[in-house]
Amino acid sequence: MKDWRKATIGPDTQIREAIKVIDKTALQIALVVDAIGKLLGTVTDGDIRRGILKGISLDEPVKRIYYVSPLTASVDDDLETLHRIMKDQSINQLPVVDRDGIVVHLHTLQDILSEKKMKHPVILMAGGLGTRLRPMTDACPKPLLKIGGTPVLETILEGFISSGFENFYISVNYKAEMIESYFGDGSKWGVKIQYIRETKRLGTAGSIRLLPEKPSLPFLVMNGDLLTKVNFKHLLEFHTNNHNLGGACATMCVREYNMQIPYGVVELEGNKLVRLNEKPVQRFFVNGGIYAFQPEVFDLVPEDIYYDMTDLFDSMLEKDMKSVIFQIREYWMDIGHKRDFEIAEGDYGEIFVH
Repeated sequence: MKDWRKATIGPDTQIREAIKVIDKTALQIALVVDAIGKLLGTVTDGDIRRGILKGISLDEPVKRIYYVSPLTASVDDDLETLHRIMKDQSINQLPVVDRDGIVVHLHTLQDILSEKKMKHPVILMAGGLGTRLRPMTDACPKPLLKIGGTPVLETILEGFISSGFENFYISVNYKAEMIESYFGDGSKWGVKIQYIRETKRLGTAGSIRLLPEKPSLPFLVMNGDLLTKVNFKHLLEFHTNNHNLGGACATMCVREYNMQIPYGVVELEGNKLVRLNEKPVQRFFVNGGIYAFQPEVFDLVPEDIYYDMTDLFDSMLEKDMKSVIFQIREYWMDIGHKRDFEIAEGDYGEIFVH
């Protein structure tokens, strides 16, 4: 990481000296500060070029050209927030200031991405037929259906990228060529995407066995028809901690599901009325379609047969391999049904657009 302090200059610094600072630090920016380090503005190559076009000499001070209202971040902002700001504003540098406006750091997009990168594989299950969403899926695979103007699978991918993941496998079958054409090798997003091609239906877990090799690190698996704001980095940390401390081999994300009985429920002892509960609410935890696994789980998936996640977890239970749950408290929506698809469409702007 480059030393951002070498990129600070005073307002009376000559423009030609500012150019030297920008070139020497390779940060593509100079921070203009006062005597106590308070940020006054920023200078980039673009500011210098605009100044030259206005006839301003390189011997004049940078206060003639610097940008006086640069975007800044707070010392309380985390990496995910910084990444989102830089992505939304299409900027590569972001000064961090304290409550008095004094510069305490300069984040670059390159540093954030390198700090956040994780090599753990992510498998996205995108081979389903989308039968319940017909006729929408007659011409388009379900993962490419757009919610909020963006394909569902792209929103999923970007959620993982913002948490630092860069190594993806997409399991495809139905209209696979459309998905592969859209996402390519992942270079558009600065990540690596490979494809697991199912030649026949393999269920919700069977295609894991089609990975080119057994993972050497814990890996994540997610259904390609979910919209969620789960922090995948926190999920992996939770899984890793439970493996290191308790030997857990798998983590299943679950969410609470409430179901109200529309009648009064009667409790009996024999034929004696004990209690009457009027329209009680029953609470369950349901499978959220997102998982973290240790590498050894790969060996439990049989080759070339239909195999669901329920089969995989049943196998682990039979072998006394420990599994734990990670409760989803963030937004989560399975868009496999038309009604839920429509709800997600209404939610998208508030939940996913910043």
